[in-house]
Amino acid sequence: MRKLLFVILLAPFFSCNINPSIMFKTGSDYPYKVDQTIGNIEYRIATNDIVGFSVFTNDGFKLVDLTTGVTTMTATGGGGSQNFNSNNSTRFPVDVEGFVKLPIIGKVKVVDLTVREAERLLEDKYAVYYNKPFVMLNVVNRRVMVFPGTGGAGKVVLLENENTTLIEALALAGGITETGQANIIKLIRGDSRNPQVHLIDLSTVEGMKQSNLLLQANDIIYVEPVKRVSRGVLAEITPLVGIVTSLLLLYEIVINKAN
Repeated sequence: MRKLLFVILLAPFFSCNINPSIMFKTGSDYPYKVDQTIGNIEYRIATNDIVGFSVFTNDGFKLVDLTTGVTTMTATGGGGSQNFNSNNSTRFPVDVEGFVKLPIIGKVKVVDLTVREAERLLEDKYAVYYNKPFVMLNVVNRRVMVFPGTGGAGKVVLLENENTTLIEALALAGGITETGQANIIKLIRGDSRNPQVHLIDLSTVEGMKQSNLLLQANDIIYVEPVKRVSRGVLAEITPLVGIVTSLLLLYEIVINKAN
């Protein structure tokens, strides 16, 4: 009887799932990507994106009010790129078929185009109505997800420019938490059914070279938390310890009465 109870007590050490909150686990022989040039790829517009959009005439000399069609002088009298503010631009969704519906020119297919390609396409469309149109476009809902190493601390970080780096995204998310491991940072990218996983070590100055990786929309940055083995085991076996203790006590009482 005592041996049976002893086996029951030891069972959680072999069967319990330690640190079940750790995500994106990989085996020791997982084939991590080692190409450190990742990120230098222009984003292509996708369905359900939201694009910020502004049109200037005369190569940026006047801004077109897309709600009225009226043009107004830019602050510097030209160079629309110096005055463009994504917060003040008019925003339009890209539908499930890849089209964006814009004032005057109607529906235009922009899916799978880079921002620069879409700008040139729209400039050609607006050239029918305006003199030397200058289009500025940006995707305002490009984002990455950052898990800095503590449960409940995950954040969605918007990519406000196309050259946001890994270290910038971590800073925007509040940095690596005390329970995060700076030497085990996973950058997960691509199709969720067959993702590319890059293992990054920022615990050393040498690892800083990898922190300049350019991020792409929908990247996942996961800082693996410190494993708490003792805490996990204790949480698993505490309920069983109570049960085993009660059974042992009952066993002793029965044996004593029998004798």
